[in-house]
Amino acid sequence: MQEPKRLITASMLYNHLACPHRVAMDAFGDWRLRDAVSPFVEMLWARGSKYEADVIAAVGQPYLDLSALKGDEKEAATRAAIARGETLIYNGRLSGDGLLGEPDLLRREGDGYVAIDIKSGAGEESAGEEDEGKLKVHYGVQVALYTELLTQLGVAAGRYGYIWDVHGEEVRYDLDAPLGKRDPSDTLWARYRAARYEVAQILERQARSTPAAATVCKQCVWRSACLAQVKATDDLTLLPELGRSKRDILAPELPTVHALAAADVGGYIKGTKTAFPGIGADTLRRLQARAQLMLRPGATPYFRDPVDLPPVGLELFFDIETDPLRDLCYLHGFVVRQNGDAATEKFVAFFAEAETVAAERDAFAAAWDFMRQHPGAVIVYYSKYEPTVYRKLAEKYPEVCSRNEVEALFEPPRSFDLYFDAVKRSEWPTMDYSVKTLAKFCGFHWRDTDPSGASSIQWFDEWVNTRDPAIRQRILDYNEDDCVAMRVVLDRMRGMGVGA
Repeated sequence: MQEPKRLITASMLYNHLACPHRVAMDAFGDWRLRDAVSPFVEMLWARGSKYEADVIAAVGQPYLDLSALKGDEKEAATRAAIARGETLIYNGRLSGDGLLGEPDLLRREGDGYVAIDIKSGAGEESAGEEDEGKLKVHYGVQVALYTELLTQLGVAAGRYGYIWDVHGEEVRYDLDAPLGKRDPSDTLWARYRAARYEVAQILERQARSTPAAATVCKQCVWRSACLAQVKATDDLTLLPELGRSKRDILAPELPTVHALAAADVGGYIKGTKTAFPGIGADTLRRLQARAQLMLRPGATPYFRDPVDLPPVGLELFFDIETDPLRDLCYLHGFVVRQNGDAATEKFVAFFAEAETVAAERDAFAAAWDFMRQHPGAVIVYYSKYEPTVYRKLAEKYPEVCSRNEVEALFEPPRSFDLYFDAVKRSEWPTMDYSVKTLAKFCGFHWRDTDPSGASSIQWFDEWVNTRDPAIRQRILDYNEDDCVAMRVVLDRMRGMGVGA
């Protein structure tokens, strides 16, 4: 019996950009193998639904509400509303040419309609992202699907739409505008068409997707099932910093970790280049060294070259917690230690006691003052997120400190980026180089059963709604453990040598 044709939806395109295998698993996977939906994802759903309801309640103009209808009845009502020229249509439904879309809003502009999606996140990439200030591709492909459906009906106002974001702003998504300066053909529309084709190939079983171990997997319901397959197949993405794209380039010649470890990679190298597009000679040798290290019994980490670690004096291990959906930095935590003596170690935290601008400013000011009171201390942090957020906070609250003062704070020897200045110059027999993975390798264990930045955001949301002191303490304990984890990793690195 032939399978019914699956229609491509906006959520499929969104998922495909994060992980092509997610589309295949949702369509064909054994649902008995799914993990439970995480509390963080449930929180995102709830906040998204609430924000959409708040936006619609305050829309400020008459609209046709189709949210009570389902399926074909909803689609017939949507098409009839468009034919009548309704100004604003909420929660409609359109389908055609293998596509199915349910845009939050359809608005009449001129002689046609545009789609508007309501999102409980920012309409553009935010602080800490590589493409800060640019349109979000995973939002853009969804708007593009709705726009194509309107085009099929002959009622599209143009090849554009809007994201109504968490700040209450309508961000225009021009689907034909170049995403960057290098390639004018690289547009949201081009990305959409490519994603639509690839999803169609997967749904029609014309293309085979395979799982990969990646950061994006953490909140996915298929995480356990995919990780089990990745381990069973000895997949290359078990190696740190070897993602799906590099895996797919290497796999025809070097399909597994064992194959890479045992290969004569010199045969693939010519000068600084290799037979693998986009993978240089040094990168290939480094990936092989990681494969060999991972397979070595009792393997220990090492530096690739000498690294100057911060002196053992007064140390402030520093970590922040933020809620990107509220655009709020709600916690600044420090573990303070003197002369490497564990007996001197103490945790100092500055918590935003409300989800307000004033509370965020007060916590930031207190943390800044604390660091100023310890001018001789070295501040240890992990990766670029803390400096990025502090630059943003300085711009938001210039009465606390200036952007130049933030730059000075995060310059060595005042501060030390444990990830970029040390971990990135070392090799570990682990799947990734997150502080949690490395600290666990070193024998450290978090007190919480579900320690993650996503969990902290969900706990903060729960605390905002309940003001339960036990939840507040859970957040503080998690942040303290993150700070201690940095200390554990740094101490281990102080005893590491150079070379395998």
